[in-house]
Amino acid sequence: MNFSSARQYFAQEIQQPDEHIDLAKAALYIAQEEYPNIDPEEYLNAFDTMAVELQERLPSQRYPLRVIQSINQYLYDDLGFAGNQKDYYDPRNSFLNNVIERRLGIPITLALVYMEVSRRVDFPMVGVGMPGHFLIRPEIPDTEIFIDAFNFGEVMFPQDCQERLNQVYQQPVQLQPEFLATVSKRQLLARILANLKYIYLNQQELEKALAAVERILLLFPGAALELRDRGLLCYELGLFAQAANDLETYLIKAPQAEDAVTIRQILSLLKRMS
Repeated sequence: MNFSSARQYFAQEIQQPDEHIDLAKAALYIAQEEYPNIDPEEYLNAFDTMAVELQERLPSQRYPLRVIQSINQYLYDDLGFAGNQKDYYDPRNSFLNNVIERRLGIPITLALVYMEVSRRVDFPMVGVGMPGHFLIRPEIPDTEIFIDAFNFGEVMFPQDCQERLNQVYQQPVQLQPEFLATVSKRQLLARILANLKYIYLNQQELEKALAAVERILLLFPGAALELRDRGLLCYELGLFAQAANDLETYLIKAPQAEDAVTIRQILSLLKRMS
């Protein structure tokens, strides 16, 4: 498996209608660019095994809170999954193979583990894209139960979400209804890639940051800010033709953007260099 094959498999998986995308497969194809020798099937089989073991522990009466309690006991007490508090920005926290092997992750990847296992025992969950801290909730109409997979499956209600939001931003932030809206599978995958993008930018690993942006653009081809960022990364990496193309497209999409003057200056520089 080489880099381009992993990208190809990722592109094929996400071309399907959102409800048909296999999240675990797509997340493993993201990981496969970093770890070309992994076998996604091995990790998918691990989820199947977890589900079989969990099924034996589930209560006979499937009340949601009791099922959640059983899942939490299995994932966190028995298997030892936990949030990586000590090294939150370690890129391994964003790669599903590492999360399964190390039993460590960040909110969104632990949420993905939780979703994959719960789906396999007929208790489907959906992602909730709360700013700064990804949550999940049971796929039950009108439910206001949320689960924090990063904090050992803590059960939360809207007031708890408000408190968590204040905690994340270290100041009072008004909880808006859209903060607790469910996210699509494409949005979830884009958020994993956005985490990797910012980690790699901070580490000055520009080629890896570019690879993350390119995959976000496979998910959302018209995303103006991602086009800008791909253009800026290409500029830094000396890929001037691609940089000019992306930055021109960005200005067409967002002519009044706050950074439009800076982007025009870079484009002028690129034209003088060509």
